[in-house]
Amino acid sequence: MDWRDIPSLAALRAFEAAARAGTFSEAARELNVTHAAVAQHVRAIEAQLGTSLLVRAGRGLALTDAGHRLAASLSDGFGMITSGVRAIAADAADRPVAITVTPSFAENWLMPRLAGFWAAYPGLGLSINPDMDVVDLRRDGFDMAIRYGMGDWPGLEADLLIEADYTVVAAPSLLLGRPAQTLADVQNLPWLFEVVHREARRWVTASGLDMACCQANEVATLSMLLSAVRAGGGVSVVSSALVADDIASGKLIAVMSERRDGLGYYIVHPPGTLSARAKTFKKWLLGQTA
Repeated sequence: MDWRDIPSLAALRAFEAAARAGTFSEAARELNVTHAAVAQHVRAIEAQLGTSLLVRAGRGLALTDAGHRLAASLSDGFGMITSGVRAIAADAADRPVAITVTPSFAENWLMPRLAGFWAAYPGLGLSINPDMDVVDLRRDGFDMAIRYGMGDWPGLEADLLIEADYTVVAAPSLLLGRPAQTLADVQNLPWLFEVVHREARRWVTASGLDMACCQANEVATLSMLLSAVRAGGGVSVVSSALVADDIASGKLIAVMSERRDGLGYYIVHPPGTLSARAKTFKKWLLGQTA
């Protein structure tokens, strides 16, 4: 369609309102514009089409034959647009809130808490996509993401959910009852690191661990790493938020911890685009750490 062949939508909307209301003044009130603006739009359409559409009739307006035909077509067209927009809005209001989140965070923090959410909001569906890939939230249809970092993602609104840290953890069976409070205390034990994210290895190296003097193995995912650490397979570095229950229950021992300002898990989404249902879920998430 070549939009240059037809009047502007604003002008057509003004004409349709005037044709339906019978006066420029009523149309102006409906559209929240001036009487003169409506009249100018109608005159512009008449000039472009080369025919009269509305004529004076007493204190109001009357449609010409051409005006009747155009008004009927616009009524049908705007009605279809309105129906289409309302249908999409209704679908958006009813569809599950779509979230993308790292698999390890979903497994170790989010999923154990969702029973409480579903009990509080039984009619609010969630669609949770565990994925390590960074996605375009608008393009891929996600309402929000939970991501690990410093909160500085360009073009996105970021709210800190949980502060993160570097916590050295090990199973009690690996420590064999020996006190361990520094990296030196676990220097000679086997270590486990995740292949994809190298931050933990860089941090322990910067903190003084001599990687040349210890046995270090790598696994593909954080979930695999945590399973191995819980089984006594090695010492590792994780965010304490992901192993808080393990530490509290005694399944893992926190040897030492260091916090870095700004580092954490953030709720991120395009600014100003959250639906009412997504806002409800975001408020619930933030309430879990209050």
